[in-house]
Amino acid sequence: MLPAGKEDALSQSPQLQPQTRNVAEMLDLAGRRLRAPARIATCAPRGLSNGPDAMRNLADAVHFLCLLHGRHPGVIDLAARKAVDPVSRQWMDEAADAFAQERAFLSKIAAAVGPVPSTQGQDQCEAAVAAQRKALDMLAESDRHGCAVGAAIALTLDWRTIRVLLDISAQRLDMAPPRCALPDLRETARLAGAVADTPAAERALVFGAQQLIAQHSGLWDLLEARAASRTH
Repeated sequence: MLPAGKEDALSQSPQLQPQTRNVAEMLDLAGRRLRAPARIATCAPRGLSNGPDAMRNLADAVHFLCLLHGRHPGVIDLAARKAVDPVSRQWMDEAADAFAQERAFLSKIAAAVGPVPSTQGQDQCEAAVAAQRKALDMLAESDRHGCAVGAAIALTLDWRTIRVLLDISAQRLDMAPPRCALPDLRETARLAGAVADTPAAERALVFGAQQLIAQHSGLWDLLEARAASRTH
């Protein structure tokens, strides 16, 4: 088990943390984050990407990101199965292809960065992330119109902040980070507007997005607690 108090480590992540009430607020918040690269660099908890233990912490983060998003089918792939209208289909196809490249990039870093650092409570941590993965799969397979799309949208938006961490890892390993080809904010806003065509669909879309972000926030909390436990 992690030391007392570490399980409740405070989240330092600026991932879409505030509870957005509608699609417009969600996209506005995402846009402000994407226009602030200096703040994006803090998407991971403090200390994960700098300091004497940076590479161990980065290896840990990459490993757990692989557990959450490194397998196929992922959130976008599952959500794409439910996309039938032309706007959703086009966006999902583009996002799925782009995320396949991101998954390959993540796997390449994981292979190069080395083994997972020895940490107390390893089995419990991996079980917790496996539960998160199951929760994400449920969101992406939801029959509630808009929920799966919301989760897929949130992943593409939040992944751009995660890419900062991956790019740092790649650069320290003398790897050239590939261009991120995920749909841009304008295309994503167009999709969100098309899907959220009723109040019920909008609520479902925002719910799916919030739940995915909550899982990411929980992952950062876990990684920060693990990093802290390795210093004691």
